Amino acid sequence: MLQISKPTQRLGLPVAYDRKSLVKDVAASFVVFLVAIPLCLGIALASGVPAELGLMTGIIGGIAVGMAAGQPLQVSGPAAGLAVIVFDIVQDYGVEALAPILLLAGAMQLAGCYFRLGRFFRGVSPAVISGMLAGIGVLIVAGQIHVLFADAPRAHGLDNLAAIPSAFFDISVMTIGQAEQALIVGIVTIASMVLWDRYKPARLKLMPGALLGVVAGCLVAAAGLDVATIDVPENIFSSFSLPTTADLSMLAMPGIIFTALAVAFIASAETLLSAAAVDKMQDRVRTRFDKELGGQGIGNFLCGLVGAMPMTGVIVRSSANVQAGAVSRLSAILHGVWILAFVAFLPGVLAVVPTAALAGVLVVVGWKLVKLGDAVDLFKKHGWLPAVIYVATLGTTVAVDLLVGVMVGLGLSLLEVIPHLRRQRSKVEARSSDGTHELHLDGRVSMLEVSRLTRALDDLPSEGPIRIRTEGLTFVDHTSVELISDAVTRKRRSGGIAEVTGGDSPASRALVAAVG
Repeated sequence: MLQISKPTQRLGLPVAYDRKSLVKDVAASFVVFLVAIPLCLGIALASGVPAELGLMTGIIGGIAVGMAAGQPLQVSGPAAGLAVIVFDIVQDYGVEALAPILLLAGAMQLAGCYFRLGRFFRGVSPAVISGMLAGIGVLIVAGQIHVLFADAPRAHGLDNLAAIPSAFFDISVMTIGQAEQALIVGIVTIASMVLWDRYKPARLKLMPGALLGVVAGCLVAAAGLDVATIDVPENIFSSFSLPTTADLSMLAMPGIIFTALAVAFIASAETLLSAAAVDKMQDRVRTRFDKELGGQGIGNFLCGLVGAMPMTGVIVRSSANVQAGAVSRLSAILHGVWILAFVAFLPGVLAVVPTAALAGVLVVVGWKLVKLGDAVDLFKKHGWLPAVIYVATLGTTVAVDLLVGVMVGLGLSLLEVIPHLRRQRSKVEARSSDGTHELHLDGRVSMLEVSRLTRALDDLPSEGPIRIRTEGLTFVDHTSVELISDAVTRKRRSGGIAEVTGGDSPASRALVAAVG
């Protein structure tokens, strides 16, 4: 057994941390590093900012947030979910506006941690989250298709979509110009990722497809193609500096304050959604949602100090971390160290990466976010309203912008609850009966009771059987159903006994049927 020193204990490593655990964390950290590098670069490209900003956010997300995270196995960094809003910030205010916006957004997230608001984000409808991510995916694909043709993305999502047909019509099969060469690199990158994901050998399952796609694109470009590559300064760290007085004066602008609020809300919702997904993937550690919110606040505040990109907890990197066998937060921290070492000692490698290859990576990433089957699943499980929320959030995100899409989705979510407000009465009560831990749900349980419901579900014991009784339940919204279903699934996956019993009310029968 390794001797656990006090500094190591402050990293939050498990008490029984041994040499085998250390080997697993180091190996997992390298896998996550290989996943993170192309995504940091690609998301910076999609956001319209220099590549080094994405790398710096990856470093801070690994080292600083890794130390403070409430979900030790979650990995933070630049995320596709914020690429769209960063692009709009740069178009409206310039890159220099990122510093004050992130300083304020980080402070808001830290305030959210202090006031224990983390659990309230779990009350955001899954239809809103899925629709938001799908809308982001459409916007990323629509924008990066133009980069595949050696063109620049338009400033608005609908403009990008409208211009796609002409981009294809302008391609010539008779001459191989710059657009055609960039398209070749992008197609090779996309094909490599898709084929690898489908046919990769079991013993190489941890090799990230994004890295393989970028390597394939680089090899094709090296065969003599004239394609644009990443513009990287000789000293990446020279691009960063503390905010100036002029930068901070932007905090007096209402638009900057409103944008910071939007970044804080969207980054927090995406982070805690990712953390909940990590909880579903494994049973080793559970998320402390308020602490995770505070860790993200620290990360975004530090990104604001150096003018980097905003960050969130990222499901792609987090799932790679879990699948690679990470045991503790040391894996996330080390992945940030590897990125730091890479940009410090091998910056020249980045200069050979074609922008079309990164665009190809983002097309695949964006396409994976567009899960239209989610709308069908929501309809089958919960009826027409969640499916409408999904479609409305997706459509408004693409047609207007991300924040309006989220607000429309949240507004529609309230339609499920508003008819029951006048008679709102609910009770979430824990009891014990014959060695079984029981959770009684009575009255009308909805997203408005998310704090009480999530606290009760989080307090369910890991040992012994549990029973959720719904005989007195008269109404339950789809958000609460999903929270309860996740808790029961997690208990059953760990080998425990969990059952949901109900009465004859439609709400009770619907919950029992959804949980199974």
